[in-house]
Amino acid sequence: MKKLIFLLVSMLIIISCKDVEPINIVEDAKPIALTVTMQKRVNQDNEFAFDIFKKTCNESNQANVLISPLSISIALGMTLNGATDETKSGIEKALKMSGLTLDNINDYYKVMQTTLPTIDPKTTLNIANSIWYKTGYPVKTEFLTINKNYFNAEVREMDFTQVWAKDTINNWIARKTNNHIKDMLDQIPEDVVMYLINAVYFKGMWKQPFNVKATKETNFTNYLNTQQKVNMMYQKDTFSYFANEKAQYLDMPYGNNAFSMTVILPTQISSVSEVLEALDAESWNLALNKMESEEVMVYLPRFKSKSKFLLNNVLKSMGMARAFEDKDEFRNMANSDLYISRVLHDTAIEVTEEGTVAAAATIVEMTEKAMFNSIFNANRPFIYIIREKSTGVILFIGKTDNIDKF
Repeated sequence: MKKLIFLLVSMLIIISCKDVEPINIVEDAKPIALTVTMQKRVNQDNEFAFDIFKKTCNESNQANVLISPLSISIALGMTLNGATDETKSGIEKALKMSGLTLDNINDYYKVMQTTLPTIDPKTTLNIANSIWYKTGYPVKTEFLTINKNYFNAEVREMDFTQVWAKDTINNWIARKTNNHIKDMLDQIPEDVVMYLINAVYFKGMWKQPFNVKATKETNFTNYLNTQQKVNMMYQKDTFSYFANEKAQYLDMPYGNNAFSMTVILPTQISSVSEVLEALDAESWNLALNKMESEEVMVYLPRFKSKSKFLLNNVLKSMGMARAFEDKDEFRNMANSDLYISRVLHDTAIEVTEEGTVAAAATIVEMTEKAMFNSIFNANRPFIYIIREKSTGVILFIGKTDNIDKF
């Protein structure tokens, strides 16, 4: 009888253990230790982030705008190592760099790229850099070495005239962004001699995922004040939260709290443009400091978005116009007259019940000032004028679309 009771108790314990889900405790991430100088650079980078985002929104006619300030900053950080004179100062101005040496700046980028991807084992963050230069082009060794050491940049020499060259670069970007950024480079112009490229891939799972069963179709009022159907996710949980007369701020963490998405929702009497106009590094830090843990009922639409930008005009307006002019101020890159011809930026994001996947890539296209011998080859239709030079009187004017052999 005792044996029977023992067996029954043992079976009940086994059954009850099967019904209890194991407790999965995730320890909060340990903060990345930064020097005072590096923390200063973080604040500058955030100021750059808000500035370039606002200017990109104003420049763009797209309803949805997404950029990766980190990707743009890293790509221009690599480029900075080749700049001199006013071009160097202009890039520093655009990136909000002040009171820092080039060594300080390179150290900052190295620390960010080595620590950010490792801070949360439950979140994937890949940052990759590459430099591609035209076969035989005399790039300075020191410039390449600095970008290898501080940015872990892959350096490749390539014949840009080959039909596969563009596809090779695009395939590298696709691989580094897990195929979320494809066919970014449209062409390789004849006078291009170098590409400096950054790619970022992020995949974070919500610390508190949404229940798929709670997602319902509902209306979303867009910027034109018309309603459209969306899949609205829902959950009630404790989050960091703050609200003022202009907006609500909700901070939703991923993984071990190292990364989060902060959603800023304007109030009924405000608009996105009004809130964005007032948003800068100072007001952002103020809002973060005022956030407190609070139980919140969260409704968030499941969404995805893609953006593609040519950032030339935006960056010019931020102070680096000279970098786009052939002023021979990239002498730390090569002993030739180089300038930036294009800064391309592509992004993509998907937000679901499980988490967020986002990717970005930035291409800085370097072009050499063309040095041509004058060629006049009248092998196509032309116009001709016979005049008297001292008076300017035109005697004859004609055009030739077709010539018979005689």
